[in-house]
Amino acid sequence: MKILDLITWFETWANPTWQENWDNCGWQIEPGVLSQDAHVLVCLTPTLAVMEEALILREQGIPINLIFAHHPLLFSPPKSLRCGDYIGEMTKLAFTQQIGVYTAHTNFDQVADGTADVLAQLLELQATQPIFPTQPGIGYGRVGNLPTPQTLQDLLSTIQTRLHPPQLLHSPADLGQKIQRIAVLGGSGASFITATIKTGAQVYLTSDCKFHQFQESRDRNLILVDAGHYATERPACDRLVKIFLSQGVKSAQLSQRDEDFRVFMVRE
Repeated sequence: MKILDLITWFETWANPTWQENWDNCGWQIEPGVLSQDAHVLVCLTPTLAVMEEALILREQGIPINLIFAHHPLLFSPPKSLRCGDYIGEMTKLAFTQQIGVYTAHTNFDQVADGTADVLAQLLELQATQPIFPTQPGIGYGRVGNLPTPQTLQDLLSTIQTRLHPPQLLHSPADLGQKIQRIAVLGGSGASFITATIKTGAQVYLTSDCKFHQFQESRDRNLILVDAGHYATERPACDRLVKIFLSQGVKSAQLSQRDEDFRVFMVRE
């Protein structure tokens, strides 16, 4: 499959026109690789570490020519490009090494098998619906029911086992209470707390929540669970690899140099 064919297929599934007006989905850097067979490195955030990984893979015989990222490289137009600057170095390497950088962000958040849908599947939620519908059948977040009720303690253990967050924050609550209806939204989802409450969810799994958002949720009888931005979105990147391979891409793999950007001190 050519890169052009891959992107054409993807944009039929997760149209960039569905992105939020502050977002920047689609091509970040296209250095003339559209006619090449696609060899894809999928990542959460397109960093220099991921670009260096692509070059190392090339030395190992895997001709990576596309970095497919969830987070945009460019959120707003840069005023200059300079050597030593992060975006400048990414641009230079992309053109000199012929490696494109493409982003699917808020468009990918909304679709089936997107960031929220994968989280719902990992928790085995049934009869899922968007927390905040945007168009028929798609939207932000997912809410659904567990096959059988679990205690909050068991649910938190499941989240820890399946997402591997370095730290799991949750509202003060009775760990023995039974939970059945759960809402999920990968990445920064605190702005959807009100929409989540309207769904009847008992627990809301998301990330990047502030102190007073935990307070708001407690006061509105919603158990907020923050598993971190990286842990809640990385599973969808892994799913993208499988989807690309099923579509006939010659090679696709998940970055091993993606970063959480945070280090948590372990108590002794």
